[in-house]
This record gives sequence, C-alpha cells and structure tokens, in this order.
Amino acid sequence: MQKRILGKTGIEVTELCFGALPMGPLQKNMPIDQCTDIVEHALNSGITFVDTAQAYRTYEPIKLAMERTGIRPVLASKSHQKTYAGMKDAVDEALTVLGIDQIDIFHLHAAREGENAFELFADSLQCLIDMKKQGKIRAVGISTHNVKVAAMAADVDEIDIVFPIINVSGRGIMGGTKDDMLAAINKIIRANKGLYLMKALGGGSLLNEYDAAMKYARNIPGAAAIAVGMVSKAEVNFNVDYFSGQLANPSLSLASSQKRIKILGACKGCGKCISVCPAGALSFNNEHKAQVDSDKCLTCGYCTPVCPEFAIRFI
Repeated sequence: MQKRILGKTGIEVTELCFGALPMGPLQKNMPIDQCTDIVEHALNSGITFVDTAQAYRTYEPIKLAMERTGIRPVLASKSHQKTYAGMKDAVDEALTVLGIDQIDIFHLHAAREGENAFELFADSLQCLIDMKKQGKIRAVGISTHNVKVAAMAADVDEIDIVFPIINVSGRGIMGGTKDDMLAAINKIIRANKGLYLMKALGGGSLLNEYDAAMKYARNIPGAAAIAVGMVSKAEVNFNVDYFSGQLANPSLSLASSQKRIKILGACKGCGKCISVCPAGALSFNNEHKAQVDSDKCLTCGYCTPVCPEFAIRFI
C-alpha cells in the first residue's frame, strides 16, 4: 500500500484511511468488541491512518485496538465545538479516551458551514493553534462539504490539512459543483496544505461503481489519502487488496454493505434532523414529517442523534 506525506506537515499516511464513522452509534452502532476487532484487523493489515471525530464516539475501540496490536497509527479527529473552551474540552477528551499525549490531526468539523465558517470557528481555531503550540496537536485541519470553505482554507496559514468531500458523482458537495471542488482542491495543493478525501463512494451510494469511483478519487493530484468507512473484516480485506493492487476483480460490488435511512412513523415533524443534514437530503413532506431524498443522502448519520423521537433508523 502506498504511503504519502500530508503537505508540509511531515505526517506520513497510507493512501487508505480507516473511516471510523460507520461502525459507531451514528450508523451501525456495533458492539465495542466488534468495533475493536475490525480496527485491530485494519491495523494488522497495514492501514496506518484512522479518521474519527468527537461525534462519532469511536475512540474507545480505537484505543483498545492500539493496545492489542501495539500499533500507533496516525490519528485524526474533529469537533463541531465553536467556543475556545468547548474545543479545548474536545481535544482533551480525545487525548484522554484514546490514551495518547498528542493527536496527529484535529479538524474544525465544518461539514455544513458556508462562507462564514472561519468566523463561526474563530475561537475554536485559536484553541487548536494554541494546543498545537503546546504539543497536544501535530496539525490543525478543517473538514468540509463546502466548495467555498475548502477554497478559503487554502488561504488560512494556520490550517495545515484540509479534508473535503469529493466523488465522481458530485454527491453531497455544497456551494458549487464537482469541478468547483476540484478547483478548490488544486488551490489547497498549490498552498502546500495536506489533503485527504472523504465520501469517495458517496456515502455508499457508489458501491456498485466502486472501481470507477475509487479511480476518480485516486487520480486527484495531491491527495495523500482517501477515508473509507469499514464495518467488517471482509470490507477491510477488500479495500486493502484494492489499494494494494492485489484485487483480481476490482469491479466486485460491495452492494451488500449499502445502507439507507428510514424515517419511522414516530416522527413529530420538529425539523431538527433537517437543520443538521449536511447534504440537504431531508425535508418536510405534505404531512409536515421528515422525508429522505435518497439521491442526496450521504448516510452520514448526523441526523440520528438529534431526533428526540428516535424515529430515524439505518437499514
């Protein structure tokens, strides 16, 4: 598996990054021991880069997998916190629960924010800058679905790494088109920022086009890695073999792993899920209850924890 350096950070990562979102409570909600087994298998299979977040609640299995294997991968996390104190607590939580003294990458988790993202995150960005100076963070980053935020990040000196959404279908990109995001990515690379990519498979919607989707993402110049969510050892094996060039049939479908969201009858129409959806996939139907546009849904799971009626399910 290829290894690359993230911009000028000196952080070396495998091209395949283990995405820890799907196994956690926001999506599959798998038991801790099962999650641990999968992360352990990923580390033993040669993956040296793990992406998680405060909201994913997957720190514990990552810590246990590191303890079992003795392998310390590059760790990236992120937080939605917009205050200095909130972001400090988020970083301290990551360090404590993961059992580490320094985290490699910590992002401003700005999935749905627009052009005012850096204004909204001004205090929390300052916190990350300060914690980097204290040696608690190696690199400061931002994760985003928005073209304009990605382009702006290239001009922010304190941002070391950018983690944008991009895929062959343009699914989930906000504030512009797929080509606009590619232009923003080119700007990021010219600024010598570290870059790795999210949602190359469109949140699972492109599983039937796995080979074409991955070729598109892997051919984006300057991208050091691609984060791929995995929820089984079989998926780890498939992705590792593919990224290592050892897969005999790269057109093999992983459609059995595809997931979708269902809104249950318990929905009261409060709209909280609609307000947090980064892809604009949720709206009200004629009965003023939530409905999902499957052509837009990224199955990110950000909607599930905000529903007071527990009316959103992954199936």
